Formats: sequence, structure tokens, C-alpha cells
Amino acid sequence: MLNRVILIGRLTRDPELRVTSQSGVSVATFTVAVDRPYQSQGQRETDFIDCVAWRRLAETVAEHMRKGRLVAVEGRLQIRTYETQDGQRRRVAEVVADDVRFLDRPREGAPPAAADDDVPLPDDLPF
Repeated sequence: MLNRVILIGRLTRDPELRVTSQSGVSVATFTVAVDRPYQSQGQRETDFIDCVAWRRLAETVAEHMRKGRLVAVEGRLQIRTYETQDGQRRRVAEVVADDVRFLDRPREGAPPAAADDDVPLPDDLPF
């Protein structure tokens, strides 16, 4: 069986980094806006896909990614259920990221992320 997802899109907001209270593991959540490959009534439609990264990848994502950055996310689709405080069951679909790649340079005038120059960009790759 295979469960792989690859997304290329732009961040809708800065990632949110948290640390789990029980085990102290870092987790970052973020949303990627991905354009659909076709137009509907002359307008291109967009999907907003929730993503989550864990541990060191979560810290890297939170440190280097900012709203509007173009990224590639590779991971698996996860459907989970939870119960709200008022007893309603909810289902959530999200991509659990194994790899996140930065596909552009920070925008001019954007606040610099720490060590952003250390992140390899497509122009810097040896091939």
C-alpha cells in the first residue's frame, strides 16, 4: 500500500510551533495554498491544505518559513478524528510532512528568518 502526497504551493500564514506537553516534542502546523490545474468560470481555484511537521523538521519549518513563501511538501495524508468539548465528533485531513523544501528566496522587505542563507535554494543546487 502507498500513501504519498507531494504539494507545491504558498504558505497562507507563518507556521505555528508548539511543544507537546507530555513528551516535549516540537510540532509545527501550517497551511499550503495549492492552485488547481484547471479554471472554473475563468477563475483558477485554490485548495488550502493543512500540514503538520514534527521534531527537528518542525523547528526548521518554523524558523525559516514565512507567509507567502513557495514550498514543496512531501509526506503522507492522515485522517484523524477527535471529539469537541461539546461532544461532537470531527474529522480532520492533514499532510504529515516528511520533507519540506524551500522553492524561492525571501521577499524583499520581509523580516529575515534566522540563518535563511543556510537553506539551499534551487539556484544553489549542484545539478
